[in-house]
Amino acid sequence: MEDQNKGETAFNGDEASIVVKECVDVILGGVDYDENRINEWMSAVVEQSLTHLVKMGKAFKYIVSCTVMQKRGSGLHAASSCFWDNNTDGSCTVRWENRTMYCVVSVFAVAINL
Repeated sequence: MEDQNKGETAFNGDEASIVVKECVDVILGGVDYDENRINEWMSAVVEQSLTHLVKMGKAFKYIVSCTVMQKRGSGLHAASSCFWDNNTDGSCTVRWENRTMYCVVSVFAVAINL
C-alpha cells in the first residue's frame, strides 16, 4: 500500500521535464539570442513553467530557475545540492539549445505535507 501512495506523492521528474521543455520551445523556439530581450524571455520561461507545473495539481512547492547563455564557445558549469526527503521531493533539469543560445531550466519540488 505504501508503494502505491509513494507513486502519487513522489515528484515525477520526467513529467516535469516535458512540461518545462514545451514552455521553453514556445518562448525561445523561433528566436535568436538578443541581449535586450533576455530578461523578458527568462521571466516568461520561469513563470510559464511554474504555472504549468502548478496546474498539474500535485502537492508541491516549486522553485524554478532559468539560465540563458549566448553560444560563443565558452563553457558554463553549474551544480546544486539539496537536503530533503528523497521519497517525495525531487528535481529535474532541462537543457535546451538552438543555433544562437543555450537555456538551462532547473526545477526543485518540495512536497507539501498535508
